Amino acid sequence: MTDTPRARKRTPLLPGLLVLSLLTAGALFAPLLAPSPPAAQSLENGLAAPALDHPLGRDRLGRDQLSRVLYGARVSLGIGLGTVALSLMLGVLLGCAAGYLGGPVDFFIMRLVDVLLAFPGLLLAIALAAVLGPGAGNVVLALGLTAWTSYARLARGEVLSLRRREHVLAAEAMGLGPARVVARHLLPLLAAPLLVQASFGVAGAIVAESSLSFLGLGVQAPSPSWGSMLNDGRSFLLVAPHLTIFPGLAILFTVLGLNSLGDALRDRLDVRFPG
Repeated sequence: MTDTPRARKRTPLLPGLLVLSLLTAGALFAPLLAPSPPAAQSLENGLAAPALDHPLGRDRLGRDQLSRVLYGARVSLGIGLGTVALSLMLGVLLGCAAGYLGGPVDFFIMRLVDVLLAFPGLLLAIALAAVLGPGAGNVVLALGLTAWTSYARLARGEVLSLRRREHVLAAEAMGLGPARVVARHLLPLLAAPLLVQASFGVAGAIVAESSLSFLGLGVQAPSPSWGSMLNDGRSFLLVAPHLTIFPGLAILFTVLGLNSLGDALRDRLDVRFPG
């Protein structure tokens, strides 16, 4: 009598959904939840410790930290979603073209992917952000132009595995062009793995945006960003550690929650990424 294989334990879906819901609610309702506008200064209360009226304390200019963390969620979520939308669009378009058309098209696109993957992604994003200049739009563009390669490889691998399915061959036999075959018969089957990859991509984009803002290449003042808040607070680590603790925790829990959501979606959708 042989033992039956033990079922793999699934990652719970609730923690990731809860973090994403809190992040979205904080971003949408920041004007209602924030004690004061994020740029409102009170110099006499600079570096004030957390208190009942200001639960996360104040920064060196007396600005409320809770307000800045909430409005920073808007920046992080907006840039994360914008980056994933841009990179997903480019990656799926080029990946499907490479996988379906093959030949020289596949060779050229995948060699471009190999060249971009030869550079560290964040380093390439820093270079692009330095050329484009600071600002939320330029951050999305810089991150999107460096992150599309993973979606392209995923889309190409999935298209290659589905290219000879019966329904695809039947559609080709009916005279449908490549664009219609991909859009109607291949893209719906790519939705599950792309959704999982996108959930991880939002987390990565938030970390990358925070890194660029920490270096002064991201969102500029007076717009609050978790990365710039970390940069502002590093000079006061000994006297006012709350300046770095709370934006750091916001990044930590957001990324953990999104990665947990991605793991849970992967388990439930039974996604197997190509090697």
